[in-house]
Amino acid sequence: MADEAPRLYTKTGDEGETGLLYGGRVSKADPRAEAYGAVDEAVSALGLARALATEPRVRETIELLQRHLFTAAAELATASGYRERLTEHFGAVTPEMTQRLEELIDGLQSETELPRAFVLPGDTPASGALDLARAIVRRAERRAVALGEAGLLHGPEVLRFLNRASDLLFILARYQDRRLPYNRV
Repeated sequence: MADEAPRLYTKTGDEGETGLLYGGRVSKADPRAEAYGAVDEAVSALGLARALATEPRVRETIELLQRHLFTAAAELATASGYRERLTEHFGAVTPEMTQRLEELIDGLQSETELPRAFVLPGDTPASGALDLARAIVRRAERRAVALGEAGLLHGPEVLRFLNRASDLLFILARYQDRRLPYNRV
């Protein structure tokens, strides 16, 4: 007889707690859960954007960013004092990751004319999903700032990374739609 698959539900969160990656259990309303939860939302929104994107370069960039955001979420889901375990098993956000996003931004910007007014998101499904992901990353960044202010952040690199990630998503959406006239506010 084949082994039964493990159940998806564990019931361990039924009382309003969740497990950090490293560092025990916390309330589901804990600032760390808010921060890594926002990153998780962004990764999911990026999955939709990747499925809708028509440009191979956009899909490839989204996938890279999704993978990097998993690293950021792992860092945000790790309690103070457990950084060594995090870096040993998963890694943490590095200056090189942030630099890579800057290089991608610069490359896309060199090929994309930016609008001179606010952009109303939604010219195409892909750019709409990218703009949604950008807004979610901005929320994750705000939650990470709150962690830093509470002394719960491992270091400032994750803040720089999230800031660049939202910039990358803005230019990526404009690149996706670069052949369309802009819907300006």
